[in-house]
Amino acid sequence: MNSVTVIGAGLAGVEACYQLSLKGIKVKLYEMKPKKKSPAHKYDGFAELVCSNSLKAMRIESAAGMLKEEMRILGSLTMKAAEKTAVSAGGALAVDREAFSDYITEYIRNDKNIEIISEEVQSIPKNDHVIIATGPLTSEALSMSIKDLCSEQYLYFHDAAAPIVTYESLDKNKVFKASRYGRGDADYINCPFEKDEYERFYNELINAESVPLKTVDTEHFSKDGFKVYEGCMPIEVLAKRGIDTMRFGPLKPVGITDPNTGKRPYAVVQLRAENKKGDFYNIVGFQTNLKFKEQKRVFSLIPGLENAEFIRFGVMHRNTFINSPKLLTEHFNMRSHKNIFFAGQITGVEGYIESAASGIVAGINMANQILGKSYLSLPEDTMIGALAKYISDESVVNFQPMGCNMGILPPLSERIKNKSERYLNIATRGINSLKSALND
Repeated sequence: MNSVTVIGAGLAGVEACYQLSLKGIKVKLYEMKPKKKSPAHKYDGFAELVCSNSLKAMRIESAAGMLKEEMRILGSLTMKAAEKTAVSAGGALAVDREAFSDYITEYIRNDKNIEIISEEVQSIPKNDHVIIATGPLTSEALSMSIKDLCSEQYLYFHDAAAPIVTYESLDKNKVFKASRYGRGDADYINCPFEKDEYERFYNELINAESVPLKTVDTEHFSKDGFKVYEGCMPIEVLAKRGIDTMRFGPLKPVGITDPNTGKRPYAVVQLRAENKKGDFYNIVGFQTNLKFKEQKRVFSLIPGLENAEFIRFGVMHRNTFINSPKLLTEHFNMRSHKNIFFAGQITGVEGYIESAASGIVAGINMANQILGKSYLSLPEDTMIGALAKYISDESVVNFQPMGCNMGILPPLSERIKNKSERYLNIATRGINSLKSALND
């Protein structure tokens, strides 16, 4: 039987190894630690939690709670470790970082089907069965090998992303579709400002709290914003250049007429569709380094976004991820090289548990490929299935990383106003759907 090469012993890599071993498949796990570490890594163990020690909310009616329950059903090693090393964190599942890493490291090291090789992989063995799970800080040499494999400028080293909101949550009485000067198709949704609304928004924006930069980001960012090129400047940094700077930039109202007033707005924020279905919209020009709670508070001052549901907040930090919709299938293997899979944040799933979940799917499907079985295709009403569909959806425009959220799931057939009740119904539907799919 063929063995599998897994590159990277983060959450995605160890989950893939675990799933392969359960099927009796031999694995060579390459991990450059402890000989070499990225600037973000400090601990020698596997599955190191670099940022927070939280694996997000536990309640089933949350996106994270739903995802974790699906992972448990699929037999997640991450969930086993988390339950053994959990610490008190209110409604969240948080862990003792070192104990969590040690639990997983010991489990993988004691697995007779897994051989651990402490070396940096600098080139991809294209003819082997390979799972690449090297995370958002992939080494330079391997990044170049991946770039060569993909035959395109696929790497995104600076994750400069604007927030995404759901179309359903917009105030349709305030926003409108229009093209500038009435030319072409009305591809953008417009959010018009009156002068007093704009000035309030401006003052809140320039005084909002930003995310402190990490050491790994300092070569790319300054305290004042993005150093590399103007096109990815945070909106809050642009605003600090003067009260009218945004009105002559991304909020320029020229050529736009508000049908509610018959006049040109004082300023206008435009939203651009993220997919063909038009259920997600990107806030154009709003890449930002603000804290998530500040983004929710300040951007909700934009007319029409008062009750907006943010399915992804803006981010601006060092990151490496591939243009997955052009490269990967929903099974996490390449369209052009079926024997090569990707897993983890390098695929564009954002977050600890999301990365681990992708590793589970990649491991299961690699095993199925080797064993001559059908790939596991998860229903789109499951959280893992929805994430897999998102990273492989060729209709996605301007692909950016995405974490688990209720907005990427199909709506219920009946309308439920109460959000908690609605989310509970969505989660229950997805979990039942997963169980049915696994029993087929």
